[in-house]
Formats: sequence, C-alpha cells, structure tokens
Amino acid sequence: MSNPYREIFRAPGTKGFAAAAFVARLPIAMAPIGIVTMLSQTHGEYWLAGAVAAAFALTNAFAAPQISRLVDRFGQGRLLAPTAAVSVVAFIALILATRLHWPTWTLFASALLAAAMPSIPAMVRARWTEVFRDRPELHTAFAFESAADELVYIAGASVSVGLSVAVFPEAGLVASTLFLAAGVTAFVLQRGSEPKVQSAEAGAGGSAIALRPVQIVTAALVFVGAIFATAEVSTVALTRELGQPDAASLVIGVYATGSFVVGLVVGALALKAPLQRQLLAALIVLLLTTLPLLLVGSVLALAAAIFLSGVAISPTFITAFGLIERRVPAAALTEGVTWVMTGIGIGMALGAFVSGWVVDSFGPRSGFWVSVAAASLALLTVTAGQRVLGEARAPAA
Repeated sequence: MSNPYREIFRAPGTKGFAAAAFVARLPIAMAPIGIVTMLSQTHGEYWLAGAVAAAFALTNAFAAPQISRLVDRFGQGRLLAPTAAVSVVAFIALILATRLHWPTWTLFASALLAAAMPSIPAMVRARWTEVFRDRPELHTAFAFESAADELVYIAGASVSVGLSVAVFPEAGLVASTLFLAAGVTAFVLQRGSEPKVQSAEAGAGGSAIALRPVQIVTAALVFVGAIFATAEVSTVALTRELGQPDAASLVIGVYATGSFVVGLVVGALALKAPLQRQLLAALIVLLLTTLPLLLVGSVLALAAAIFLSGVAISPTFITAFGLIERRVPAAALTEGVTWVMTGIGIGMALGAFVSGWVVDSFGPRSGFWVSVAAASLALLTVTAGQRVLGEARAPAA
C-alpha cells in the first residue's frame, strides 16, 4: 500500500512551498508568547505584557482576512511581500522599544502594525488546493497541514520562551521575526506553485464571511478554539493545585501530540462520508472526550485525559478546511480559509478569558466545564448547519 503523504509530495514544487510555509508560520505561535515573555521580564508588569500581546493577536485576527481577500484578487506574490515587510519592521520597532525603554504607547503602536502579518496557513492551503483541486489527495494535504499547525504550536511556543529565558528577553521575538522574514521570502519566490488569480468579476463580490458555509464553520471553530485555550489554562491551574506546576508544559505537549498523531492517521484514510457528516462525527467525539477531564485527580490522569481530548482536534480542522474548499468559490478561497483561522484565534482568546475567570471563581477543575460547554455549542452549530454545509459550492457573495 502506497504512502499517501509520499504521493502528495511527488507533485512539483510541493516540498518547497510546504517547507517554506512551515518556517513562515512559526511566528503564529512564537510572537504572542514572545511578547509576553519579553515584556514581563523587561517591564515586570504582566498586565502590560498581556495587553500588548492581545493588541497584536486580536488586530491580526481581523486584519488577516482582509489581507487574504486582497490576495484572492491580486495574487500572493503582490501582497505577501509588502505586508510581511510591514510586520517585520514593526516587530523590529517593538524589540527596540522594549530594549531602549521607549514610551509605552510605542509598544502598542508597534504591536498593531506587526498585526499586518499575513495568514500563511491559508496561503499554503490555497496552494495545495491549486495542485489537487477536487482530487482525493487534497484531503491528505489538508491533514498534513493540520499536523504541521500542531507542530508549530508544540515547538514554536517552547522555543520562544526558552530563548527569552536562556539568552536575553527579546531573543524569542527576534527569532520569530527572522523566521517570518526568511519563510515568507522563500514562499513568495516559488512562483510556479502560486495559485492563479481569478477574474476581477469573480472576486469582486462581497466578503467570504457573507457566505453561509463560512459563517457556520467559522462559528463552530470559535468554540473549538475556546476548547484548545481552556485546556491550556485549566491544565496550568490544576497542575499547580496538584503540587506539580512544572508538569504543565509536558501535559500541554501531550494534548497537541494526540491531535498531531490522529491527524496524520485521518489524512491517510480514504473516507467516503460527506464532509459535513465527517465534521459532525468529529465534533461528537470532541464532546465525548472532554467529559473525562471533569474527573481527573492526578497529573497522570490529567495527561491521559488531555491526550484523549486532543484526538478529535485535527480531524475537526481537516474536515472544516475541506468544507471551505468545497463550498466557497475559488475566487474567495484564501479569504474563506483565513476567516476559519480567525475563528480559531478569537475562540482561543475568549476561551482563555472565560476559563481564567471560571478557574479563579470556582477552582481549577471547574475550568474544564468551559470545554464541555464549548464542545456542545460547536456540535449544535454544525448540526443546525448540516443542510447548508451539504449544498453545492456557493456562488460568489
């Protein structure tokens, strides 16, 4: 039996743009935690560190779809270089403002400009779609990208924090900025795999978020993102209560590892069920696997329950992006994928806030009830949207 992952990399150019995209997307995980680690060490104020990081993350969440919409109309080559350049210069300004103790407003101004960073996960998925549109290999390619996303979150945050603590406070953000510059440059230079720009008329309609399938999938992924963040916050709080705070990073790594492994397996399968049914099944599993988290009483049990709860994350992402590819016009694909990524980011921000409040008010174990509630809402959203998600590709908005 042939290896499906080997098969997708037989296509010309795929190895190059996949490798470049992996490097270019490392700042997604490295930059926010790098900002927090840097400012908490240099200024000694966690509220300031969190506020600057939130300003960057939330602004990027809303700016990225607009950048992707322009990419759909004018091409990756014309948009990625200038937007990434603005982001790189702004990150450099943020590093200098921290090192030289410039006024506080310069920290926020730099973070807001750095949010021009384009959504590389959307760009690389658009390239895979260009290569394998309406072919079964696209399912495997999306599974590979979901696994790559998991690796980014596993490795990126750890590298960023490690550099900032071991070398100097700004080291994590310096590395993140270098990865962004080098990765985007390598990605843009590969012209042969760049998606063709659709006609001006095809992309001149409204935003992709006006399409019902994009709205449903994005809303569902907001709740899934909340589950991801809630697991992290509650794990940190619970391991501290259990007297083993150092185990938090290991347990969170187990969570991402479970999703990574299952994602690779799902990508190798030739599933025949309609994608909207696959997404529904993945969310049912996601809800069921959050329930054991309510019963954990030791770090070992927590690690096991966290691993189990991570198994449905990648399948959910794989089918969600597959639905966007099937239901959104080609002229709006990059923007559609970016809105889904934005939903995940917004969900993570909201999940961290809500679960933090619940943990403070009711204790560490109560935080996992947020995961159960978010999984239930994600399932209800997709259940209600089955008819829309099962329809043919939507016309341009």
